[in-house]
Amino acid sequence: MLKRQGIDIVYRWEGNPIITIEDLSFKCSDICNAGAVKVDGEYMLLVTIQNLEGRYSIYPAKSTDGYHFEVEDEPIMSPAKEEPYKMYEELGVLDARVVPLEGVYYISYDAFGHYGYRLGLARTEDFKTIQRVGLMSEPDTKGGVLFPRRIRGKYARLERPWEGGSIWVTYSDDLEYWGSSEVVMTPRPGFWDSNRIGVATPPIETDQGWLFMYYGVRQTSAGPLFRIGAAILDLEDPSKVLGRTNVPILSPREEYERIGDVPNIVFSCGAIVEPDGEVKLYYGAANSCICMGTTKVQDIITACKESDKEF
Repeated sequence: MLKRQGIDIVYRWEGNPIITIEDLSFKCSDICNAGAVKVDGEYMLLVTIQNLEGRYSIYPAKSTDGYHFEVEDEPIMSPAKEEPYKMYEELGVLDARVVPLEGVYYISYDAFGHYGYRLGLARTEDFKTIQRVGLMSEPDTKGGVLFPRRIRGKYARLERPWEGGSIWVTYSDDLEYWGSSEVVMTPRPGFWDSNRIGVATPPIETDQGWLFMYYGVRQTSAGPLFRIGAAILDLEDPSKVLGRTNVPILSPREEYERIGDVPNIVFSCGAIVEPDGEVKLYYGAANSCICMGTTKVQDIITACKESDKEF
């Protein structure tokens, strides 16, 4: 069963949360955010888990129906032990986002160390062997994700540099050297995303443009409030915004979203689009558990198109 809360167009599964600390076979400090992919009919989440020493690793969780998951005992990615990655991943690897591209799966992730954040990129064919491709950003850049195909002959990614709180697009010929960055979207004073914004899910190609979900933060007297919205970008010029929701599609309303290690947060790193257009949106709640809600691709597009032209 699914239920709708308020004006959210994402319907929460009544069995939420789908993964909590109590579901794990080992002790940890925190569980948050999950990339999502469907491989040969099996659903897989790449879940960020913080161990008792405070370091983050990425664990696979698998399901046959997209609702009931089992988290494996060993991480699929842990902080690197060899340079040049070790010094930039000493505190962890987290917030994985998965994209199928040119016959393999690419995993973009936040590399977290004593020098701040950088974007890392890895690749896999089977989610058993992971090969790091490189650290692909300047310092203090988070929330990066590849587009699932080349754009005008180049690889492209969305990202959020720490300063400015905006979403940018950056291009590459070889997935190693990146540049030609352009700003895509900025926070909007007075709106629900007035403080900062960042990429949530990988872009979904539709006949009306690149559809993706993003998180927006509004600073309140009780602290930051994280919500999820959506936007549509031009297929051949993703710096051009064609639509953007003026109200969130998912806000923290349930107790498990409002109370936890970091309260009042819904934060997504992955969504799976089913053949019938249903979207399974996987999201972290209050940095304490993983949840799931569903909606339709067309419903999100409609919400983007119906908003005022305040992109």
